[in-house]
Amino acid sequence: MTNSVDNSKRRFLTTAATVVVGGAGAATMAIPFVMTMAPSARAQAAGAPVEVPIDKIAPGQQMIVEWRKKPVWILRRTEEIIADLPSLDNKLADPNSDMMQQPEYCKNELRAIRDEILVLVGVCTHLGCSPTHVPKVEAASKGLGDDWKGGFFCPCHGSKFDFAGRVYKGMPAPTNLAVPPYRFEGDNLLIIGEDTQGVA
Repeated sequence: MTNSVDNSKRRFLTTAATVVVGGAGAATMAIPFVMTMAPSARAQAAGAPVEVPIDKIAPGQQMIVEWRKKPVWILRRTEEIIADLPSLDNKLADPNSDMMQQPEYCKNELRAIRDEILVLVGVCTHLGCSPTHVPKVEAASKGLGDDWKGGFFCPCHGSKFDFAGRVYKGMPAPTNLAVPPYRFEGDNLLIIGEDTQGVA
């Protein structure tokens, strides 16, 4: 007795098995490929928006993150710092920030969306050094004088900026520190590199 083989059924099963195995292989290769489409830390540093939780920054404290390969400072200003800023206007080269180094929504005396949160690109506008954060209490140890109310000091060539990033008169730095595009999402999340108009 001979066994008759149904060739059409065999072809169907072979094709079905090939499709299943091929589909599984394609999915296995697609998953890592799709995952590479998410922005990496390097891509974020190169220009993608950076999300920064700010709820843990204490008053008077500064945090530094990287955006577009530059340091971005986030400072939570105290009430005293905010109150001191108007008294410095006559010592500053551009107190009203008439030269455009900030988005339109930060073109105010505090150069910020929220009074207490300052966001600046931490690069001196002279030759690109990174100034240091010098609170009022450290003025004597840094040789900045008794009238120093706190701010940023560039150790490379001596430029001084207040706690709004505004440059003092007679400094090598020609303009105020830049304010990057940014926005808030809720009370405690800062998005750097994106504003209400979208990605910068």
